[in-house]
Amino acid sequence: MSRTPLIAPRRTVVRATAASALALLALAGCTSLAPDYARPMLPVPATLNGTNGPNGSEGTALAPETGPMGWQEFLQDPRLRELVALALQNNRDLRVAVLAIEKARAQYGVEQSNRFPAVGATAAGNRTRTADDLNTSGRSPTSSQYSAQLGFSSYEIDFFGRVKNLNEAALQEFLRTTENRRSVQLSLVAEVANAWLTLDADGRRLQLAQDTLRSRQKSYELTERSHALGAVSGLTLAQTQTTVDTARTDVAAFTSQVARDRNALALLAGAPVPAALLPDGANPAAEASPAQAAPASRSASTSTPAAALPHLAAPASALLAVPGDLPSSVLLNRPDVRAAEYTLRGAYASIGAARAAFFPSITLTASAGTASNALSGLFDGGNGTWSFAPQIRLPIFDAGRNRANLQIAETARDTALAQYDKAVQTAFREVADALAERATLAERLQAQQSLQAATLKALQLSQARYRLGADSYLPVLDAQRALYSAQQTLIGLALAEQANRITLYKVLGGRWIDTTPGDSTATPGT
Repeated sequence: MSRTPLIAPRRTVVRATAASALALLALAGCTSLAPDYARPMLPVPATLNGTNGPNGSEGTALAPETGPMGWQEFLQDPRLRELVALALQNNRDLRVAVLAIEKARAQYGVEQSNRFPAVGATAAGNRTRTADDLNTSGRSPTSSQYSAQLGFSSYEIDFFGRVKNLNEAALQEFLRTTENRRSVQLSLVAEVANAWLTLDADGRRLQLAQDTLRSRQKSYELTERSHALGAVSGLTLAQTQTTVDTARTDVAAFTSQVARDRNALALLAGAPVPAALLPDGANPAAEASPAQAAPASRSASTSTPAAALPHLAAPASALLAVPGDLPSSVLLNRPDVRAAEYTLRGAYASIGAARAAFFPSITLTASAGTASNALSGLFDGGNGTWSFAPQIRLPIFDAGRNRANLQIAETARDTALAQYDKAVQTAFREVADALAERATLAERLQAQQSLQAATLKALQLSQARYRLGADSYLPVLDAQRALYSAQQTLIGLALAEQANRITLYKVLGGRWIDTTPGDSTATPGT
């Protein structure tokens, strides 16, 4: 007797199973027990104290929607821009941050897959021989069984949003890692710029020390010849020797410091830094120092450190003008603050998942297929099979486990809230400190330049009085030390002014909207 193929009945079963699965997906996740999220009130004053005032109109104004410009526009020296690009490509800390995003993206994909049934196909075959003694007929029959099935197992119907909230927590963790990457990148840009500027300033300090050493060495040699002729005393010769030894010490110290600055810059860049990308201060040949341009035949009485006045570098970055009424809410655009908020949102979702554990959970196992005792008849009519096995689990007694898990989730939420408040307060203080320093830097630079000019004049007058015999050599030494100190301090203040520009850009969060094309940190599924 021939068998008719099983076509229509099997299709009906498969369609019914698919329709049931779709209906369950529609029902799943209809309810969420997570508390409603509301952004906390800012625990800081409503406005920032901007730079409006005598110099408040100077600089580049903040864009109301995107904030500061991108780092490519902010950094004005092409060498520094190229070096930052090199660091963004090779820096290991940034690479770790990007890999953390990929890990969080994959974890989000795992949680997202739990919202759907895992449908699989199975095929099995079995042949069994029974022993003679175990068969009433006394013979050894051989039986066969073959089956093919399509179905899913242990799929949870998410009536109370447990799976949905776990998925939401994974999404917030992914978003947190993207903001962490932005924070690492912003910090890297600032650190590279500051390291580059520090190398430039220390290189200029070294050049100043070397020029001062050459000037004082010549002065000592002439004083030594004068002492041999009896024109000057041994005290004057010893005093001149102290100035030479002091300059030698400074040259050695700054040489070591410049080497350390180069090492720090190479570490941040993640690769050796080409000489073409180094600042002028680290390349003495890039610009002739004033001391080298000065006549070498100048006598000891007129050879002064005035010939080694430091040449200050041009600004390497833009100056941001912050309005006095800038609202503190702009701090919410900082990547570290946004990361803290994503952590807080994830904690809210975790509470919803913990609450769902107090309610019944329903899981389904279903399959449809065909079975036969002969492989050739596997798809014949009448051999269709199906299975539908729902299961409900109601928590009755767990010795307080669910309650403890809920308490853990709520404590994590409170901790995340405190960390969010601390991130906002830290951001406010960093911006306020940068603005407070910015408010006095111009005046300090002007005062230091005036001090340098005054000490130079004092040195010239002291040398004139010494040549006329009106004073001993001690006032000349004091004037030399004062001028050298004023020159070094001026270089340090110029570095502080440049570093303040970088710091202000960093603490304001850089560009608030990342417009980089092809960004790999886009939200998965978008």
